[in-house]
Amino acid sequence: MNQEIIFISDLHIALEKPAITRRFLDFLEKRAVGCQSIYILGDLFDVWIGDDDHSPPVKAIKNKLRALTQSGVAIYLQHGNRDFLLGNRFCSETGVNLLPDYSVIDLKGTPTLLMHGDLLCSDDEAYQQFRIKSHTREWQQNVLSKPLLIRLLAARWYRIRSFFHKRKKPQEIMDVNQTTVVDTMRHHKVFRLIHGHTHRPAIHDLQIDGQSAQRFVLADWKKDYADVLVWREGEFAIERL
Repeated sequence: MNQEIIFISDLHIALEKPAITRRFLDFLEKRAVGCQSIYILGDLFDVWIGDDDHSPPVKAIKNKLRALTQSGVAIYLQHGNRDFLLGNRFCSETGVNLLPDYSVIDLKGTPTLLMHGDLLCSDDEAYQQFRIKSHTREWQQNVLSKPLLIRLLAARWYRIRSFFHKRKKPQEIMDVNQTTVVDTMRHHKVFRLIHGHTHRPAIHDLQIDGQSAQRFVLADWKKDYADVLVWREGEFAIERL
């Protein structure tokens, strides 16, 4: 097994996005084999309506994830703003390890904070209020208690609603707040942050209390290609699939 660590996010897998599904399955079957670990930092699915959903392409993805974890590759998953209802049943069926919203790992000797990234977009007050409500046990139990068909229809409505809401929002509030980034990194005592969510891939250099720091923003997956962050032997590379 090699020592590569791969970071991905924002695949937004859905039935109507077969190219992305095929690319992810191919990634699990070929590129990810033999790696030390894979980190999926949120929004693996475009919408997740409960661990009892076995509609295509969920079953195929679960099988490939399970095969990879059984081969010895550690896979870690964070909730995104689209798939935060992923639960323990999904993890037990796939062997995937669920990470908290803020997760600090030792990345080749450097403490590194992993996040989906939505919590950094603090200027989007309407979303942050919804996030608080939707992460309560009462709200989630209410949603998951509905019949699967109702949840599937509600998910389709939610995606349409989300699309039009985003078009109305100013672009600047949909990106991270720089003060929130610095405060978050300072709170967790790190000088490296990796996240997704914004669909604005980049590597940002910044200063925290006079020390150099870096923020890696992962790319969302496209119909024709996907860029992933690969860490090997203390160095990183952006690799296109």
